[in-house]
Amino acid sequence: MKKLLEISLGIVTSVGGFLEVGSMATAAQAGATFGFQLIWAILLGTICIIFLVEMAGRFAAVSGHTIADGIRERFGFNAFLWPLLATLLVNFMVMSAEIGGVAVAANLATGIPLQWWALPVAFIAWLLLWKGTFGLIEKGVSVLGLVTLCFVVAAVMLKPDWRQVAGGAIPSLPGHDAANYWFMAVSILGASISPYLFMFYSSGAVEDQWDKTYLGTNRAIAGLGMSFGGTISAGVLIVAALVFGAHGINQVNDYLQLPLMLTSIFGFWGFVLFVASLGVACIGATLEIALQQAYLVAQGFGWTWGEDRKPHEDPAFCGVYTLALLLAAIPITLGLDPLKLTIFSMAVTAASLPLTVVPFLILLNDERYIGEHRNGLISNAAVIFIIALGFVLALVAIPLQIFGGS
Repeated sequence: MKKLLEISLGIVTSVGGFLEVGSMATAAQAGATFGFQLIWAILLGTICIIFLVEMAGRFAAVSGHTIADGIRERFGFNAFLWPLLATLLVNFMVMSAEIGGVAVAANLATGIPLQWWALPVAFIAWLLLWKGTFGLIEKGVSVLGLVTLCFVVAAVMLKPDWRQVAGGAIPSLPGHDAANYWFMAVSILGASISPYLFMFYSSGAVEDQWDKTYLGTNRAIAGLGMSFGGTISAGVLIVAALVFGAHGINQVNDYLQLPLMLTSIFGFWGFVLFVASLGVACIGATLEIALQQAYLVAQGFGWTWGEDRKPHEDPAFCGVYTLALLLAAIPITLGLDPLKLTIFSMAVTAASLPLTVVPFLILLNDERYIGEHRNGLISNAAVIFIIALGFVLALVAIPLQIFGGS
């Protein structure tokens, strides 16, 4: 019964945490511009994150190490420094975008400019981390994130041609705007395979004191939870394709356009659902990323860490997430467009993945850490292929997007 409860809560956490501002913005933009054509990117990203989350949980349960701790121990601090710096930078950009997402939701609800909300949002997140426990962060906020299932309901209610939807799951060449097509594909992959998600998961497994008896639970959480999350992301893309297409909108340039996805279906309550979905999903992601920044630094330097500890027991750990939240709020306070930051940061995330995923894969094939539970051929091949694809596309698409190629 305890394991069944853990599976149920873990799936809820996955659903609540999968769809945040990155997944929402990239899926909406892709649907508006290319219809169903980029569903394949969501599918590939979901497959990859299923494998990575399962690996992260398995590694933590068998070895007792987090990913960051394992990389530092296996390769030494000098080698660990590069993935550390890359992940800190990417997490900073993504967390700033998430704070921007909460600020956008608050702006839509109140009319107060989003710049004024960035610091209050960061403070609320800090207060929850300072006073809360890991269970509150992992489960409490994520349960509220189930409101994002409204996008799946909306997609079904719109009655799309499911044959066309299925056709979008097959990779194809763009019929127009090739540079933007590949940039959006990379951004979707980056949003789906954010390093903070599987690295946070490994830290959570250690916090919850998982052992080998949790391997089955871990597989269920990874497979079912991430699949549900990918379904929600696909729901956003389908709704965006149909709703924006019906209104003649082929480019999402302003976050004020996004509520149309649900208001056209549910009316006023669609607006409420969108604001709630965006706000809850983004505050949950903000909390997870802030914690992951602290986990990463504390584990890298061998400090005492743990969200369930009192702040005076791990002051350096708490100091890291405090500083991280403050710094991440600054770009939004200064007026940086959250939508543009989100799309770009997702593409950069895809480009940075080899720095974290490659050493992690080496750990998952090292018998000294996980013995007989090391990776199989399919796990290695699937992750290597998708990460390599995302990296290559990022190298091509980001310069094209920046310099206006086509």
